[in-house]
Amino acid sequence: MIHVCFGLNDKNGTYSKFTGTTMASIFENTTSNVTIHILHDDTLTLDNREKFSYLAGQYNQLVKFYNVDELCKNELQKIVRLFPTSKNHYATVGMFYRFFFSKLLSADIDKCIYLDSDIIVNLDLNELWKVDLGDKVLGVIPECSNGLDTKEKFALCHDNFVAPEDYFNSGVLLMNLEAFRAEEEKILRAMKFIGENPKYIFLDQDVLNYCFAARTLKLPLKFNRFVIYARIEREPVALKKIYHFAGGGLGIDMRDPFNRLWMSHFMKTPWFNLETVGRLYAGFQQIHVGLKNSMIQISAAMSGKTRAFFTTPENVDALKKIFLVRDGEEILRDENQSSLKKLIDAMKKSRGKKIFIILVPNFPFRALTEVGFVHGRDFLNGMDFLSEAQGLPMNSHLIIRAM
Repeated sequence: MIHVCFGLNDKNGTYSKFTGTTMASIFENTTSNVTIHILHDDTLTLDNREKFSYLAGQYNQLVKFYNVDELCKNELQKIVRLFPTSKNHYATVGMFYRFFFSKLLSADIDKCIYLDSDIIVNLDLNELWKVDLGDKVLGVIPECSNGLDTKEKFALCHDNFVAPEDYFNSGVLLMNLEAFRAEEEKILRAMKFIGENPKYIFLDQDVLNYCFAARTLKLPLKFNRFVIYARIEREPVALKKIYHFAGGGLGIDMRDPFNRLWMSHFMKTPWFNLETVGRLYAGFQQIHVGLKNSMIQISAAMSGKTRAFFTTPENVDALKKIFLVRDGEEILRDENQSSLKKLIDAMKKSRGKKIFIILVPNFPFRALTEVGFVHGRDFLNGMDFLSEAQGLPMNSHLIIRAM
């Protein structure tokens, strides 16, 4: 029996379909018996719970539910105190539920596979399950395997708490539950350290790395392949891998083979129905109205102001061409961890005189609004102005999330 675990917080009721789609991909491609363990809170609706049960039943597989609001109430309150922003974090408080697997799963289950919900399992999961962890706590795929510069991107590496080659992504984990059960105090101390140091922004992933980066078994890249890099490298989607749509990598452009892969499994779930199609139409209608309104807003925002830009060094030349940048218009470069502070300082200095156009993928705009800057008045998302002809397809990830 393969044991697969998910953590689910679904405050809008629209996220369960992602977990369901990952489940469908497991069932479609795995020949062994599978038990799905869903650790959830009170945000799981009865309708979504029934859909999970129906989906598992269609494949003669099992699904079990654990309400952490009831079963881990004290521990959960402690985590929320340590991470007060977690309820508003892009990944939700559900990211911490993986720390309860060792507590809530039966004591005779000595290992499990944890998966994020933005994943398609395009291989027989038994390939991962049969890996022998030995005395290692986790089986992981290092972030550098996907080509990330871990020294620059992750503060734990920059501060030398974790070796750059050891820092791992927490979206796919083979977990030694026996080892986890012996490390509760260590994990709690790590949570306290990460929670007290806001520069460590990857929260649950940083906690796991802080505790166990030196006690992992490094696994092949095929077990956690980021779709955004597979696209860049024009990788054939037919490969037997676990594909991770991290960073908003999922859209509705069906010309893209990875989007088709996700949609083909979504259509096998009970979440694909007439209501879903209706929400999809509503999403496009909202985009249409938004485009008309944005033209008016941009005109008002630019009135009496000069432009300034913030982009990655490799995109400076493209930015100059696309935005017809004039001599004297300021361009700040996103070069390292101190670049965001330089941007904020520049914005404060020129507040009311300049509007900054941000041309950085997945830029943390909340960092600007938290210090008082206003979208449409002080800054604009430059990515919104790019067209497919300029190498950026329409960002339809938000439509997928809402449907």
